[in-house]
Amino acid sequence: MAFDNIRQFIALLEKQGELVRIKAEVDAELEVAEITDRVSKEKGTANKALLFESVKGSSFPVLTNAFGSMKRMCLALDVADLDEIGDRIREIVDPTNLFPGPGAGIMDKIQMLPKLAELSSFFPKTVKKAPCQEVVLTGEHVDLSKIPVLKCWPADGGRFITLPMVCTVDPITNITNVGMYRMQVYDRQTTGMHWHKHKDGARHYQHYEAIGKRMEVAVAIGADPSIIYASTAPLPPVIGEFLFAGFLRNNPLEVVQGKTVNVRVPAEAEFVLEGFVDPHERRMEGPFGDHTGYYSEADQYPVFHITAITHRKDAIYPATLVGRPPQEDAYLGKATERIFLPLLQMVAPDILDMDMPVEGVFHNNVIVKIKKRYPGHGKKVLHTIWGTGMLMLSKFVIVCDEDVNIHDYSEVTWKVMNHVDPQRDVIISDGPLDILDHSCPQIGFGGKMGIDATRKGPGEGFQRPWPDEIKMNLHIQQKVEERWKEYGF
Repeated sequence: MAFDNIRQFIALLEKQGELVRIKAEVDAELEVAEITDRVSKEKGTANKALLFESVKGSSFPVLTNAFGSMKRMCLALDVADLDEIGDRIREIVDPTNLFPGPGAGIMDKIQMLPKLAELSSFFPKTVKKAPCQEVVLTGEHVDLSKIPVLKCWPADGGRFITLPMVCTVDPITNITNVGMYRMQVYDRQTTGMHWHKHKDGARHYQHYEAIGKRMEVAVAIGADPSIIYASTAPLPPVIGEFLFAGFLRNNPLEVVQGKTVNVRVPAEAEFVLEGFVDPHERRMEGPFGDHTGYYSEADQYPVFHITAITHRKDAIYPATLVGRPPQEDAYLGKATERIFLPLLQMVAPDILDMDMPVEGVFHNNVIVKIKKRYPGHGKKVLHTIWGTGMLMLSKFVIVCDEDVNIHDYSEVTWKVMNHVDPQRDVIISDGPLDILDHSCPQIGFGGKMGIDATRKGPGEGFQRPWPDEIKMNLHIQQKVEERWKEYGF
């Protein structure tokens, strides 16, 4: 079932026992964040989504930790397992399906047409009237102080909108991009716009800077979970987030034209901020307690001027807290790991599986396993990862053999510690890194390490026999399993 909006998702969470309503008055400055941090780090059933119904100084409730577990992430995208979405993508992008080849008959090609037609059915649907525009505020009525924007950590530079869907239009393709970039509130009508140089929103802005023209922007807050997730996904520029959200929800996403800007936004959003960024205008933004678990330093970023705020009459303000993992963003990142594996396999079909540890905050560590076929295969895969999309930011990459459970970090560590000769199997390189990486000597550029933990043979200079792993034979394993209770266990 596709959700129309965030409130339908809230209703399901409550029905499933995944939501706690907090009726006591709380402060959006630090108090909401402290409560959320404690709950998000709880294990099992104690980890809940939180709806703060009484927030000091605001008439709007605040929702946090809505995506903060694998169960809630699956509920948000209406799947039992996130690999289900990856399997749907794999079926569509499989080259043998898209291009059956010269030996294929006409029926093979005709059978693929419904799959391609399926994609066209997910394009967004523009409506003229939308819940997100029930209340329209312009001019002096634009006042961000009425919205319960959180200050999350003591040394933050101020209050930050942390779950925004920033909508901009590609000046070349006219495709609407939706990205999630934090926004520091400066005053009633202006915020920062934390665009990283590698992101599509920043690319759009650079175009407008080059021609010296103001760029229109619309920011949606709270909507169907599929578009909230899609705004975090590393999509190629030619695939719009509205289309991808439609694919995720198996139904087109409804969008509406902004009241004061020529930008479309999710029609079922809770709030929409409309406005513009001026070319070359910068203001100090930050510091900000980030998902690395450290404060990112203050720097100059573009300024967003708000010309209108629209919202539902009974709007809910969704927010997320980032900090030392695990936090809510860990589960959004795990969704990306599973959903986008098939796309990585299109450029690197030798990769069988991928894991991006939460502790590495995703950009910092990638573990993959391959079916090794030739000498140097592991090193080839290392370079493939560094040359693929946003995986170019990976600081540590580990390549394992096909028999390794790469989701078991103890097993991965065991294999690395035993299989790797540092002089032979470690590559030290340099290249682009995440802007938030504080270890590199300059912002966004520094060293990388690749570790080839695959078995080695004569073709890689290893002349000794590779030892067999200690394992009990299958017969005795089965015998013990059958009699396990007899042994007193």
